[in-house]
Amino acid sequence: MVKAILTDIEGTTSSITFVHDVLFPYAAAHLEAYVRAHETEIGAILDEVRSLENNPGLDTGQIIAVLQGWIAEDKKITPLKSLQGLIWADGYKAGAFKGHVYDDAAQALRDWHGQGLKLYVYSSGSVAAQKLIFGYSEFGDLTPLFSGYFDTTTGPKLEAASYTKIAETIGLPPQDILFLSDNLKEIKAAQEAGMDVMALNRDGNSANDIYPTVTDFKTILNKEKAA
Repeated sequence: MVKAILTDIEGTTSSITFVHDVLFPYAAAHLEAYVRAHETEIGAILDEVRSLENNPGLDTGQIIAVLQGWIAEDKKITPLKSLQGLIWADGYKAGAFKGHVYDDAAQALRDWHGQGLKLYVYSSGSVAAQKLIFGYSEFGDLTPLFSGYFDTTTGPKLEAASYTKIAETIGLPPQDILFLSDNLKEIKAAQEAGMDVMALNRDGNSANDIYPTVTDFKTILNKEKAA
């Protein structure tokens, strides 16, 4: 019996193209100016970059170059994600864009919340970035629907231990949690941790004959019950 739903964002609740064609370019374009304007406030983030590069002597310009390289390589690295979230916050607040959420996902999330299901997010984007995409969504502020958020500080999304930790944090047995994602490797890790799983195949690239699969959020719970 599903008591909680844990969902990915990119390719699941929201378009991959929004993240890659809107958010990433915006962060890349504004990164240098943001870092130089907020160098003191984000000192801990910059120090984390130095630590990950094993080079405590990196100056601000060199750190910016490292960060831009990570963006180009789509690295899932915590200090980069934290910084991107801060830059995106400025963009959302300035009205440069709204968070993309599929209409079927927005409606299902509202329905599930109304049914008393606990909703959680697990994304490689920072918790701050997760709250922004739902808080400034095209459907208004959806953050009241969620009971919690998880990012890479919890652990890598391809490791079963991360999902075990999430279940412990939520306070439910893994089998009572349904995990949704378009990434089959994430699905595999969640299933290995004991979670119920369902794959999203919105773009035709996640077809498989191993895991239950849907093309949108409309029939998720009905399909899960039938399974």
